[in-house]
Amino acid sequence: MQTQEYLEEEPQVASPRTSGAGRRILWLLLALAVVAGLVFAKMKYFPAPEVKGGKGAAGKGKGADGPAKAGPALPVEVYVVKATNLADAVAATGSVLAEEAVIIKSEVAGKITNLNLREGQPVRKGQVLVSINSADIQAALRKQQYNIKLFQDQEKRQRILLDKEYISAQEYEQANNQVLTARAELGALQATLAKSTIRAPFDGVLGLTTATVGTYVSPGTEITTLSKVKPVKVEFAVPGRFARQVAVGEDVTITDEGSSQKYQAKVYALDPQIDPVSRTQTVRARYANTNNELRPGAFVKVNLELGQTEGALQVPTEAVVPEAAGYSVYLIKNGKMEPRKINIGLRSNQLIQVTDGLAVGDTVIRTGILQVKPGDAVRVTK
Repeated sequence: MQTQEYLEEEPQVASPRTSGAGRRILWLLLALAVVAGLVFAKMKYFPAPEVKGGKGAAGKGKGADGPAKAGPALPVEVYVVKATNLADAVAATGSVLAEEAVIIKSEVAGKITNLNLREGQPVRKGQVLVSINSADIQAALRKQQYNIKLFQDQEKRQRILLDKEYISAQEYEQANNQVLTARAELGALQATLAKSTIRAPFDGVLGLTTATVGTYVSPGTEITTLSKVKPVKVEFAVPGRFARQVAVGEDVTITDEGSSQKYQAKVYALDPQIDPVSRTQTVRARYANTNNELRPGAFVKVNLELGQTEGALQVPTEAVVPEAAGYSVYLIKNGKMEPRKINIGLRSNQLIQVTDGLAVGDTVIRTGILQVKPGDAVRVTK
């Protein structure tokens, strides 16, 4: 009896090389699927913009809806340049100064024995304002007067002896020197005594004070102020380029910042030097201030007229565009915007003088200058 042997067949295992190739094919198919999905999304949700004027099925230079159309003209306001008479003037700010002003201080130490101060009231030159206790100075003064009398008597006796040749010339000179020295010391005491009485150095108005009778003061102690306010000075500065045009005697218009009142003053002094930092020249004018219209320390606006320019061209301030290399304006030429370089001169809050770049009759854009570009069509609204 034959025995039939059943042999089990071993399963086949894929080689490593075969497995790696399969994975690469799988990843390639997945990448192609992702790319196809992105392309589909791009075409469906982000179509390419239609280019007007390009070549297409409708013909050269035409789109689906026909030829391309220009945008609407931008509305702008303009200013027509014309010749005017321009007053050459310098606008500046200034401060009001007292004609004369001084701080009243004590020059000696002591208690105030008399105070003749009425705050804010006018005083006359030479009027006694403050008296300081000077009893010790007066006592020293009397003592020195007695010494002088003694030294003078000694000098007389020495002179008689010198004439009789009983003493030498040197001995007489020593006695005479004592007299001269005593007189000099007397003069110093008299000067110190004079300092104990403070007088007004000029006509003016007193300021405020905290001193009273009995207050002890030392040298340098501030007691009050004295100001001469009729007339007053107005100090201001002008740019250095106008220095040659400003002269003594020029009229200036002063506007008080507080009341907006205008006053006329005259230039009386010019600083001979131009400030190297600010490049300005300091100028001072004088105003009578008869009725105390201006107070020292007040802020004022100053307008100094330097002449008149005929046929000057001016444009509104808002029409001028500052640039790195200078200034420009925007003109209207054939209904379109055209930039133009200019040079400027005098300027005010409303107008700027144009010295080069414009002619009479030019139309300058004054509004909407930030929205227009060279070549844009514009439409005048006013």
